[in-house]
This record gives sequence, C-alpha cells and structure tokens, in this order.
Amino acid sequence: MQGMVRGVLSIQEILRSAILKNCQGRCIVEGKGIYSRIGCVTSSSSSIAEKGLENITVADILMTKGDYKVGSWLWCLTDDNVDDAARNMAKNNIGSLVVLKPGEQQQIAGIFTERDYLRKIVGEGRSSTYTRVGEIMTDENKLITLPSDANIVQAMQLMTENQIRHVPVIDGKIVGMISIVDVVRAVVGQQSGELKRLNGFIKGEYY
Repeated sequence: MQGMVRGVLSIQEILRSAILKNCQGRCIVEGKGIYSRIGCVTSSSSSIAEKGLENITVADILMTKGDYKVGSWLWCLTDDNVDDAARNMAKNNIGSLVVLKPGEQQQIAGIFTERDYLRKIVGEGRSSTYTRVGEIMTDENKLITLPSDANIVQAMQLMTENQIRHVPVIDGKIVGMISIVDVVRAVVGQQSGELKRLNGFIKGEYY
C-alpha cells in the first residue's frame, strides 16, 4: 500500500505538469489577475471526482456509501456470539463491526473483522456458535480510528502504516466505517475525473 500512496500522489503531479505545459501561451491577463484555462480544469466541486485527493475527506466517502445513516448494523456487543455477528456482516455486505460494551453508554470495546474470524475461529477450529465476540475481537487498545474530517491521503497512510483494512470513523461517537476498498474507489474516481478534465482541456473544451 505504501507504493499505492506514492503512486497516486505522483500521478497527480504528472497530471498537473501536463496541464501547465499545455497551458503555456494560452493565459489571458486582465488587470492584476491571470485567468487561464487551467482554472476551469482544477475548479472545486462537491463531487469526489472533481476534488484533489487532499480535499476528499472521510466524510465525503461516508456520504457516498450512505454510512451517515448509522445503525446497529455497524456494531455488535462483546457478549454476542460470533455466529450472529458474522451473519450481520454478511447481510449488510461489510467486513467489520465495531464492538461495544453492554450498557446504555455504548463504550467501544474493540473491533471484529473478517481477519479475526478467519484466524481465531476457522484457523483455531473454534465454534462460532458458542464463542463470544469479546473473546476473539481486536481489543480497544489496538483499535485505530479516524475523525470524519481526515482526508483520504491520511486514511491511506494510516492503513498502510498499521497494515489494516478497516477503520472506524469516530467523532465523539461512531459515525461510520471505511475500508481500503472505499479508499481505492475514491482514488480511482478522483483520478478518472482528473484525466477526463485534462482530456477536455487538451481538446479545447475549457475556456
């Protein structure tokens, strides 16, 4: 993943350089300001495809997933059995659940992931019906989270450095969950948008 982070950032630099080269001689000076076609290519938008990676936040990714509709499908309890938790993940097509301690305060106890299931249930030959989530989850002291205002580059770096695929998003409380798949999709969407705008610029579609 470290190579992916470096590769994504280098692609952005290549695209910017290409735009600048094609822009030479096409700028119009008006008063103190310089207006060029590149301004249209790099203009901001609410769409992920039109934002630079540093401007795409975790909140943007959650919005595209619909994860701001937080519900019980995002978590389970420490005393739930693994079988029920795994069914919940399969039903909602997600790869992890935040694990909460029993009680009204909803204190975070850890995270339960597909990797936990494979290593500690399948790998150790344990019964998912009679094993509690709290027995095999990744503990809270090892839990890594992100705030919703973190950008996608920070998310990629966090996942790379810690070799994890799922990160709960916490703003004082659980607001969602992002995975490496979500991050890659956002990167691909942004780069596709960048290439499309560059192609339109070269063809003279921007003024």
